[in-house]
Amino acid sequence: MKIGIVVNTNDPETVWNAFRFASTCLLENHEVRVFLLGRGVEIEQIKDERFNIAKQTDRFLQVGGQILACGTCLKMRNMEGLAICPTSSMADLLKIVQESDKVLTFS
Repeated sequence: MKIGIVVNTNDPETVWNAFRFASTCLLENHEVRVFLLGRGVEIEQIKDERFNIAKQTDRFLQVGGQILACGTCLKMRNMEGLAICPTSSMADLLKIVQESDKVLTFS
């Protein structure tokens, strides 16, 4: 199954769970792409003792996941880009939605 995940929050627990779920899907042989939207593009700035976001995103990427980040959302926050993924667009989000069997939003 092809699964699209939209992360539209910077809440540590929610983001942590989104990437735990995404990695689980990959390990069960599903295709997964994650699109960071809105506050989700702040992912690299999330620091929380209980929820290690960097560890979860690294794991997701190591098992074959793909992450994209909204370029407009980055610009609105005066961010030039993210180290973990390329800058993307609404056209890329549309492509994820069109090509996915299921789309989940974590917000």
